[in-house]
Amino acid sequence: MKIVDCTVTIVAIPNRRHHTWASKMVAPIGRHAILRVDTDEGISGWGEAPAGMTWGGSSMRYYGESPETVKHLILKHLLPVIKGLDPTQMGVLHTQMDRAAKGHPYAKAAIDMACYDIAGKAFGVPVSTLLGGRHRDGIEIAHSLGIMDNDRCVEEAEQAVAEGALTLKCKTGLDPRRDVELVQKLREKLGPEVRIRVDGNEGYATIWDAIEVTRQQEEYGIFLCEQPVAGVESLAKVAARIDTPVMADESAWTVMDILELHQNDAAACFSCYVTKPGGLYRAKQQADFADNLGIYCDIGGSIELGIGNAANLHLGTALKNAILPSVCPVSKPEGAKGPEIAGTYYLDDIVTEPFSFQDGQVMVPDGPGLGVEVDISKLEKYADE
Repeated sequence: MKIVDCTVTIVAIPNRRHHTWASKMVAPIGRHAILRVDTDEGISGWGEAPAGMTWGGSSMRYYGESPETVKHLILKHLLPVIKGLDPTQMGVLHTQMDRAAKGHPYAKAAIDMACYDIAGKAFGVPVSTLLGGRHRDGIEIAHSLGIMDNDRCVEEAEQAVAEGALTLKCKTGLDPRRDVELVQKLREKLGPEVRIRVDGNEGYATIWDAIEVTRQQEEYGIFLCEQPVAGVESLAKVAARIDTPVMADESAWTVMDILELHQNDAAACFSCYVTKPGGLYRAKQQADFADNLGIYCDIGGSIELGIGNAANLHLGTALKNAILPSVCPVSKPEGAKGPEIAGTYYLDDIVTEPFSFQDGQVMVPDGPGLGVEVDISKLEKYADE
């Protein structure tokens, strides 16, 4: 089997509400690049790149991509070197992509995702099988509360919990007083059973602000403090002075980042993305390396649509150390059954069937490949070129 061509469509999906965080306060979510890779045997695979220009690491180590840069990189630089290759040969594909372009992991991840979809369809197995098999059948959702008025956060949290969410993720980092008050209000309103994690997205002005805020939040019970400040050394200083485990996100893109975090005692866990390391192939390497160091993870992402979310779920179920509640959406097309608030960030999707939501978990799709079917009419409807 050989890759013969691909198409890239940029889509913009309507949001349920504006979702934002400390490093992204303006652009809406849901404007993503959707890739279809075609083969000479008539099997096609789908990939997704939820690239954002404000998303990267500290000190210019990693930088923002956009749907437009993804489309350009794929069509002008990556397709020419993978055309004619066997899409089931993941290591070979990555070697050729890395020779053609340094960096640009979101563009490479879209191709990787589509090729895993093709391979699963060709072999008649789910992508999770290609990654080593499932340790679980679903991922517990952490319902993400974007930065907004605290009363609105509490109201949405109540609705999400009523629909089955067991964990809340609070976006923080811009206003220390607001961030402490939010955790206090959530705990008082929802009681001790709901788990609360906080994510500053590198937003705090100093490590001392991050330490003080987290210590006050700890009085109300948080179980995870995600990337409150930028840089590994700063993370290490925070981790040494709080009781809550620190999670690295913006500081954890590659295998080498995991090694640096470990050497500096900077984080107990990290957010494992399909996209940040450049695809499922690299993400599995990153997570397995972390597991050997005793570092656990969640499954991170950029509020993907159904294609990217399916890839996240296949990855998460195949990683032994992916034990944390994660912001994996409950993807569903308009009008389908499912939660209205819990794990729901869009009013529609480009996949034809809703994802199953059971006991606070979104379940990995069944079927070969990614296990999703793309609605071509929705792809055309939401095209935003």
